[in-house]
Amino acid sequence: MKPLSFDLPELDQKKTKEAVEAALEKYRLFKYLTFEEREASITASPEERFHGPTNQTSDQTAQVAIYNADQQEYRRQYCERIERAVKRLPPLERFLIERRYMAEDAEHKTDLKVYSFEFQPPISYGTYAKHRWKAFYKLALSLNIAVQKKLNE
Repeated sequence: MKPLSFDLPELDQKKTKEAVEAALEKYRLFKYLTFEEREASITASPEERFHGPTNQTSDQTAQVAIYNADQQEYRRQYCERIERAVKRLPPLERFLIERRYMAEDAEHKTDLKVYSFEFQPPISYGTYAKHRWKAFYKLALSLNIAVQKKLNE
């Protein structure tokens, strides 16, 4: 009987890294920027408006309320999904992702600052890059944003 084998997909490192970094940037935007709720317009417009079919009704207040509620829920669920995926990473990879990509000041941190000052004792860039790629690989598969290599590459 042949043993069961499982082959992990070979990913395009550059495109997968871009996808994971974009997802983590979106996380930071949703997590740390306040959501500006839309408000219904209550002032009349001085411009002449030509109406379409009169059998259509519009409830601007309801549309605004639905948008505000849906958008806030979408942001909350997105942040929770990213946080769950990161929590499933091994401790070293989780630490790296949280410090470099999920912190409020992550846009101002460089890889050099993280591997030189955040880790105690500091680690080399090669070790940092290896662990970062492992974390990106796992996150990409977990979040379903992995970019597989094409067959002819």
